[in-house]
Amino acid sequence: MSTSTLRIVWLYPDLLSTYGDRGNLLVLAHRARARGIDVEPMQVRSDQHVPHGADMYLIGGGEDGPQAVAAERLIDDGALAKAAEDGRPVFAVCAGYQLLGESFYANGRCYAGLGILDLRSDRGESRAVGEIAGEGIPALGIGPITGFENHGGRTHLGEAVQPLAHVSAGIGNEGVTEGAWAGHVIGTYMHGPALARNPRLADLLLSWAVGAAPGALPPIDETWPERLRAERFAALAPE
Repeated sequence: MSTSTLRIVWLYPDLLSTYGDRGNLLVLAHRARARGIDVEPMQVRSDQHVPHGADMYLIGGGEDGPQAVAAERLIDDGALAKAAEDGRPVFAVCAGYQLLGESFYANGRCYAGLGILDLRSDRGESRAVGEIAGEGIPALGIGPITGFENHGGRTHLGEAVQPLAHVSAGIGNEGVTEGAWAGHVIGTYMHGPALARNPRLADLLLSWAVGAAPGALPPIDETWPERLRAERFAALAPE
């Protein structure tokens, strides 16, 4: 396992940063440092080039207009697609998740995505707002997932990706599955922020970034994350 400085890039915070998504960067930095791994968080605005060779890339959610602008600039830049191709971990939320696919809808029209994930997104008949929960797919070992969703899109997965989870509450992609995964790229509709609510997901991303086997990172104190998770799952339990 590499213990050199971990460079985590938070992409386009001036365009895509809603519902506490910056918390994903903070959670990753905290969980890495708690294990003695130095971290260099990097915020890259939409008027800057995406750096090559970082260890992980994060994208948050946003409104339609900024989402469309972000997709066009990331396509023109090309570095994020190259990073995903090279096996660098990419974690994208909501609007950021949609723009990793082949296409998405914003402002009433269809836009080209980056084509990093085999999926497409369109508009649903109603908006998905509220708590989302479900069981993560066994291959990832992330356990039950919990988050908050607020989106009007519906996402349809292709054959080259797997869902992140199967939902038991909320909508996610289309009411059955939530998020998508291929290689070292994960997309999700979960805010909350997602990695504060799902520490095993955070550690999976960290293990990919530092070259550790999944589950091999040293344990850290999970008292508060587990209290948060218990509270959120209890709120969804039938009365």
